Amino acid sequence: MREKDKNSVLGITGHLSIVKRMKDGTEEVLLDDSNIIVSGMGVGLSYLFTASGSRSILDYQIDRFQVGVSGPPTGGVTSSIFQLSGALTGTEYGTNSNLYLDTRDQLTGTNVTSNRLFALIPKHKITRVGNASVRYTLVLDENACNNLSRSGQTLNLNEIGMFMKNPTGNASPRPILVCYRTFSNIRKTSDFSLIFRWTLNF
Repeated sequence: MREKDKNSVLGITGHLSIVKRMKDGTEEVLLDDSNIIVSGMGVGLSYLFTASGSRSILDYQIDRFQVGVSGPPTGGVTSSIFQLSGALTGTEYGTNSNLYLDTRDQLTGTNVTSNRLFALIPKHKITRVGNASVRYTLVLDENACNNLSRSGQTLNLNEIGMFMKNPTGNASPRPILVCYRTFSNIRKTSDFSLIFRWTLNF
């Protein structure tokens, strides 16, 4: 998938690599490609630039992500996506993983969707790699997202998105999707971890 970034007028582009790391430390690159900057990025930045949203710069940080099992979305991958097609819920992220999970309402277009589960991005996994580039390292460790199934049906990871924390300044954060990517099905097991290295250029 190589769709032109429809938010290029903002000067924002993104690139995602997905690495499979086995227990012995060997790695395999599963994906190395551009991603889609979705319209939620424009929404969030419009609140910032017009001073009409949160007054805290911390609320405009990209600090969480979701992975899902139903990509690509109906209608294809476009910049108008506001949510993953099949974001993981409940214990699907794993009960013994190193992920720190947070349940919040989510901005989905002009609507608010209640009780969505997010994995938070640790601060030490957010690194400036240039004057205007930031790399986010998202790790699904060996105990995360393993052997997924619903109603007896095997599920594969095939989509991921990152979210801006709370651009509207709501009393309780309401994240909004800002970038998204589908990828070929990955059946996650305890034999390996998945590392998503996501670089955004502002």
